Amino acid sequence: MYRLLSVCLLSCTTIVAPATAQTSHDEALWVNGTVMGRVQGPVVFFAEVQPRVGDGVSRLSQLLLRPAVGVELSKHVTVYQGYAHVIDPVENGPDRRENRLFQQVTWNVGKIGRLEVQSRTRLEERWRSDGNGMALRARQMMRFEYPLAPDARRVAALASVEGFVGLKSADWGGVNGFDQVRTFIGVEVPLAGASTVEAGYLNQTRDAPGRRVDMVHAASLSLFIRL
Repeated sequence: MYRLLSVCLLSCTTIVAPATAQTSHDEALWVNGTVMGRVQGPVVFFAEVQPRVGDGVSRLSQLLLRPAVGVELSKHVTVYQGYAHVIDPVENGPDRRENRLFQQVTWNVGKIGRLEVQSRTRLEERWRSDGNGMALRARQMMRFEYPLAPDARRVAALASVEGFVGLKSADWGGVNGFDQVRTFIGVEVPLAGASTVEAGYLNQTRDAPGRRVDMVHAASLSLFIRL
């Protein structure tokens, strides 16, 4: 985990594009709805749906469905096995579909003063409908949460950074090496029970062919229902 974390955080430094690179920009809305809870004993689950509206917030550019089952190894560490189905609508053609298996480790690192730190490491095996072969990708996210009030149920400031590194490409695509980095800044607001909503700004910076950089500026809204 520590080696992957080092590689991904180093990859984040590549978001500064060379002076000769061309950067394209897009505005988007990313919405996430997640239900999570306990099955029995240490067995837990989550299931999420993520519609993403892009091209200047004009059309559905991607829909992601992702369930997973996990086991709590301790109060700090949980491991998951999951599946994701990704639909990319294609104008005047059949939708492009991707199937993923993924393994995930979530680690509640602890607190630095009042700052809460969490790590999420994910390995994805990817197959797509427009080609053959499996692509392999690693993702490392660090999340930081700072409560804005002393209460247990309080508004908190959030920030996160996630690096994506391609470990194996396929004939349909995928990359070897740096893929993208996502950064987020926003707030977490408590709802009824243990549920929360998170809202803020998300930036996706992706390496693209031909010395190009694709950058998405997204308004991000996430609902977490905890059963």
